[in-house]
Amino acid sequence: MTILVLGATGKTGRRVTSALDALGVANRPVSRRTEVRFDWSDESTWARALDGATAVYLVPPALNLDDAPVAAFVPQAVAAGVRRIVLLSARGISPDDGRERAVYESDVDWTILRPTWFAQNFSEDYFLPEVLAGEVVLPAGGRGAHPFIDARDIADVAVAALTQDGHEGVAYDLSGPEALTFDEAVARIGEVSGRSIRVVEVSAADYTARLVGAGLDPAYAEVLTMSLTAIRGGHDAALSDGVPSVLGHDGRLFGDYVKESAGAWA
Repeated sequence: MTILVLGATGKTGRRVTSALDALGVANRPVSRRTEVRFDWSDESTWARALDGATAVYLVPPALNLDDAPVAAFVPQAVAAGVRRIVLLSARGISPDDGRERAVYESDVDWTILRPTWFAQNFSEDYFLPEVLAGEVVLPAGGRGAHPFIDARDIADVAVAALTQDGHEGVAYDLSGPEALTFDEAVARIGEVSGRSIRVVEVSAADYTARLVGAGLDPAYAEVLTMSLTAIRGGHDAALSDGVPSVLGHDGRLFGDYVKESAGAWA
């Protein structure tokens, strides 16, 4: 067995690679910056990455909603000998999402992971510059809570699905074990880091414009704004049972993540 890990320098991909290494499972971590290069926008890089792979941790292209690359990649992976695919999707994704459809319509074992927002978004990207600046900007909409998930729990579930039987044909909704508002989340970060951090509200339209101005695809910016607006409106606080059902224990608490990530906000 050789497991191809896409997005191997990303938040979940590098943790999947580390966990596979710890288990002694052969794996090939790839990204645009690895020795064996993989680039979603350059199909000529796919064949070498797939050579000899029997399973794939499939992380779709970041920051866009284009289904075409995954729809083209999955048949090529199957033709190359891949027999198991674990797809990183997202909670609340449309049933018509082309990336999920490409996986569950493939003639191989598949598992789909649909996590909530990552806790690591506060310490590794997305919200990190704003946390360091002391102001986390969000679309207005209330004080709803959200069960942020530790990326390590996503990776652990992915590794179980990649290396164990019994997860075929299942879509797992994944969340952390507790729901926190953004105000509570940044307050916990402030307590550990010693920083003064506040949430600043802007209109949904202004928030989308900020994302587009930062270089995000407009359609993807709209989706992120809608997701955050739903969270703030109290519509995404539900806990999911995917982590305990696969791993046999609850996921990591946000407070523990904050303590372990304190160096990111030093």
